Amino acid sequence: MDDRELREKLRKIEALFAGAATAGERAAAGAAAERIRERLSQAGGTEPAIEMTFSLRNPWSHRLFVALCRRYGLRAYRYRRMRYTTVCVKAPRSFLDKTLWPEFLQLDEALTEHLSGITDRIIREEVYKDVGDADEVEEPLKIGKA
Repeated sequence: MDDRELREKLRKIEALFAGAATAGERAAAGAAAERIRERLSQAGGTEPAIEMTFSLRNPWSHRLFVALCRRYGLRAYRYRRMRYTTVCVKAPRSFLDKTLWPEFLQLDEALTEHLSGITDRIIREEVYKDVGDADEVEEPLKIGKA
């Protein structure tokens, strides 16, 4: 997947969560983000915001999640002494559960797949052709065990 294909896939994921009905709506990424912000505003009018803590697995996922929060007008933060990959957000639970987190998971999967492909290609071309995982071996016997 090249950069252009990745960008298109990310736009389609956002359009899916925005509830885009027509091909024209799906093509308008800015309109999709605006529809999601409207949904957040509506949810905020009917239910209280809660603080939710998200533990992300790597710096790239962390950056993506913070950027997604900012895109929808949410403040992502962490408390002192929290791990860098931990992020807190205050928003209505329904928005967090039904829109923000599921959209993030799909975007993160697409981005991770893309970054993994690039990493494998560079390693294969510049370091060594086999980019497979380490061999799995049996554990050595412990002293006193037969």
